[in-house]
Amino acid sequence: MHRSAKLARLTLSLSAALAALAQPTASTARTAEPLHVEGGAIADTAPDAHGIRVFKGIPYAAPPVGGLRWKPPQAVPAWSGVRSAIEWGARCMQSNRLGDIDPLNARMNEDCLYLNVWTPATSAAEKLAVMVWIHGGSNLNGAGSQPEYDGARLAGKRVVVVTVNYRLDIFGFLATPELTKESDTHASGNYGLLDQIAALKWVQTNISVFGGDPSRVTVFGESAGSLDISALMASPLSKGLFARAIGESGGAMTPITAFGPKPLATGERDGADFVASLGAPSLADLRARPAAELLEAILKKPITYGFGVVDGYVVPEHPAQAFAKGRQNDVPLLVGWNADEGTLFAARVTFPAGAPSYADRVSAQFKDQAEQVLRLYPPGASPDEDKAVFAALFGDEIIGYGSWAWAERAATTGKAPVYRYYFTRRPPGAPLSSISPLTAPGVYHSAELYYVFNTLDVRDWPWETDDRHLADAMSSYWANFAKTGDPNGPGLPQWSAYKPNGDGRVMELGKEIGMRGELHRNRYEFFDALYRNLSSQ
Repeated sequence: MHRSAKLARLTLSLSAALAALAQPTASTARTAEPLHVEGGAIADTAPDAHGIRVFKGIPYAAPPVGGLRWKPPQAVPAWSGVRSAIEWGARCMQSNRLGDIDPLNARMNEDCLYLNVWTPATSAAEKLAVMVWIHGGSNLNGAGSQPEYDGARLAGKRVVVVTVNYRLDIFGFLATPELTKESDTHASGNYGLLDQIAALKWVQTNISVFGGDPSRVTVFGESAGSLDISALMASPLSKGLFARAIGESGGAMTPITAFGPKPLATGERDGADFVASLGAPSLADLRARPAAELLEAILKKPITYGFGVVDGYVVPEHPAQAFAKGRQNDVPLLVGWNADEGTLFAARVTFPAGAPSYADRVSAQFKDQAEQVLRLYPPGASPDEDKAVFAALFGDEIIGYGSWAWAERAATTGKAPVYRYYFTRRPPGAPLSSISPLTAPGVYHSAELYYVFNTLDVRDWPWETDDRHLADAMSSYWANFAKTGDPNGPGLPQWSAYKPNGDGRVMELGKEIGMRGELHRNRYEFFDALYRNLSSQ
């Protein structure tokens, strides 16, 4: 049996054993007081060896099924008795595009609006800082129960950690003229973002029960979760729901690419085409279709639904415009990306035999700007070198630039501090494909997650002392930032706030931890000028 399979089986066995131990016995059930949250009471859980309690599968909104499909999240229905909190809520409907990314939670259902809480607090009076995680997965995949998001080690830094499920793919981001027309806000297409906002409202109302401080909430996320957070910073609906933000590898700042919200008219057109392909005569019929049927149908379409629309309500204007004009929720921001973001995405792009060369493809895409692109990303001396430079270009285009522009705009038009990082550590032994398609050459997209959550041991990889040190440092930086809006703390290399316009330094997080000069600014300035020009046409 493969070592990773053995680890997964062992982890499942341990999880089952721990769940059984967490069940109150006849003697403890009489003394453990339930916790009261919106909807009713939940059973207290036993702390682990480090004093961390985890509460799984807490509903934060009504199940978005039947007539509530493609509706804003509704209030949690009340329940009677004391609800158990030892089992993950089902992950939201999703395909297997990214492989089995949540091996400990096989359940998937449209009834999926649940969150999980890890807390070191022993009483509601402790008022600890709170960190709310928005998972990645292109807004098409993922769940708050993924093993690498286990919040126990991060909570050990004296913060309360919350992970959230939210509607994905066609269920979370479908816009159609009919859905817009029936809406009280004349908007459709951003149900996943509305779920995230509902979860943040739940945190404001309920987190004090777990010893959290609703005035010190940090929202943090990676990839699509990071893009979503940039949109939440630009949304008036989220004002006051979080005090700080962390974005890892993504920002919705590219107004003409698929990695950000579309114009509402574009989203409605794409959605109408999908509905027409189903032959659904009405919204009622569409809502009556089985969720699995819709998921299967969308996999046959060339368009994916993952980053919402500029709907005039949740997203009143494109985040790039909101930040450029200083209209964002101005909170302290920590943002950065990985050294080789593009390798994961480039690995999924295949070119048939006889396809145009890298230089020819650049010329076709960038036209009169191609010469400048080829200076910034020069062709290699071999096909393998061309693949590497294509990955660098692709990664900057869809991840690096958006993250850079988010930091640059926030530091320029806002008053709150911005902290930038550059992650340079490849997990040792990380395979290219035997675990999942989420690994790729170099310091690939998502490689930092094990270090942020300090969950190295969920992978049976040959971790080194440098990895342990980096994981402890990164989780400390993130927790410190959540507590004060400043990542610095005792025993950590000093991290200076970022200065925009070419005067800034960034924190390198890798085998070496320390401030360094900004890399590749000329590349991001090129994309900045390109996108500004194209969006003005």
